[in-house]
Amino acid sequence: MNQRTLLITLTGPDRPGVTSRLFSVLAAFPVVVADVEQVVIRGRLTLGILLAYSGATPSGTGGTLGALWTAVERTAGDLGMEVELSTGSDLQEKRRRGRLHVTVLGAPLRPAAMAGITGRIAAAGANIDRIERLSHYPVTCIELAVSGADPGALRAELAVEAHAQRVDVAVQRSGLHRRAKRLIVMDVDSTLIQAEVIELLAAHAGCLEEVARVTEEAMRGEIDFAESLRRRVALLEGLPQETLEKVRGELVLTPGARTLVRTLKRLDYRFAIVSGGFTQLTDALVESLGIDYSAANTLEIVDGVLTGRVVGEIVDRPGKARALERFAREADIPISQTVAIGDGANDLDMIAAAGLGIAFNAKPVVRQAADTAVNVPYLDSILYLLGIPRAEVEAADAEDGVTSAGE
Repeated sequence: MNQRTLLITLTGPDRPGVTSRLFSVLAAFPVVVADVEQVVIRGRLTLGILLAYSGATPSGTGGTLGALWTAVERTAGDLGMEVELSTGSDLQEKRRRGRLHVTVLGAPLRPAAMAGITGRIAAAGANIDRIERLSHYPVTCIELAVSGADPGALRAELAVEAHAQRVDVAVQRSGLHRRAKRLIVMDVDSTLIQAEVIELLAAHAGCLEEVARVTEEAMRGEIDFAESLRRRVALLEGLPQETLEKVRGELVLTPGARTLVRTLKRLDYRFAIVSGGFTQLTDALVESLGIDYSAANTLEIVDGVLTGRVVGEIVDRPGKARALERFAREADIPISQTVAIGDGANDLDMIAAAGLGIAFNAKPVVRQAADTAVNVPYLDSILYLLGIPRAEVEAADAEDGVTSAGE
C-alpha cells in the first residue's frame, strides 16, 4: 500500500508531560513516527510530529483519521494549546502555501496602510486567521497570521504595497522555522552604531572627504571591499594611537540597540557582531553590551602611531559570511537558526547565508537581496520580526532597572 504522512503541530505554554500525553493519544492508532521536532522559547512550546501510515486513513482500535484528529484536538484543548494537522495529500501544498506571519511596522501606522496590506492578502486568495499587536512604541507593530498564500508571491505583492504606504512588511513561515532562530549576527557601522568608524578616524586625520567617497563606492558594491579598505586605511598613516580612544568616545549606538541586545540576551539568544571596522573599537562595544562573539579587522600600530595597514585576515564580504558560520559552529546552532542584519554590499553574503536576512536602513542592493527590510530608525524593531512582543522588552528593561524605552 502507499505510504502516507500526517503532520501534527502543537503550540502553546510548555509544561511537564505534554509530549508524553500526545504520544499516548497517538498510540491508539496504527501510525508510526517518521519525525519529531520540538523547540521551547521562554516557556512556549512548539512540537511537530510527522506520522506515517498505510492505506486511505489510519484506522484501527482508535478509529479513522477523523477520530485521530478529534482525539488530538481534545487533548490540545485540555492543555490550553493550539493544534494544526496536515495530511499527506496536502503536505506538499501546505509547505508551499502554508501558514505565514505577516509583520507590519509603522511609525505611525495609518489605516490606509492596513487597508492596502489586508486588501493585497485578500486578493492573493489568502485568509487572515488572527491579528495581534506586538508593540505600540517606539513603532506600532501588527502581526497577522495568514493561511493559504504562496509565500514568494505574497512577499512580492506586499513589498509593493509597503513601499507605497511607507511601512515595513515582513512575510515569514509560521512554526518551528520562525520560532527557532537562536543566533543574531549584526553589522556594526551604520547598523549597531550610527556612523562609519573609519570616517570618524579620517576626520581626525584630515582626509574625511576622500575616505567617505571610497566608503560609498564600497557600500554600493562598485569596488571590492578589501581593496577599498586598504586604500582608506592607507590614508590614516601617522595617526596617533590616542585618537582611537577619542573615537571610542564618539561612538553613538543606533536607537534601540541596547534594548535589542538586552532583550535577546534575556531570552537566551546568542548575539554577535561582525565588522569591516576595527577591533580597537569593536572590542569596547563587545564589553559594554555583553556581546557573545565578534569579528573585525585590526589596525597595525607601531611606536604609538597607525602604519596605514591592517594585520591578519581582512573581514570583507565573504569574511563576514565565514564569521557567521564560525559563530554558529561555536554556539552549536544550525545556520537555518541564524539571523543576519546589515546595510551595505559587504553584508550580502552573510545575509544570503543566514536563515533570515534583514536589511536595516540599507542600500537598495541589500534591500532587494534580503528576506525583509526594516526602514524605521529603531533597531529593537527587529524583535518583532522574530515574534517577540513588547512585553518581553519591558520585562528585560525591568530586570535591568531601565525606565526609558528605545535605548
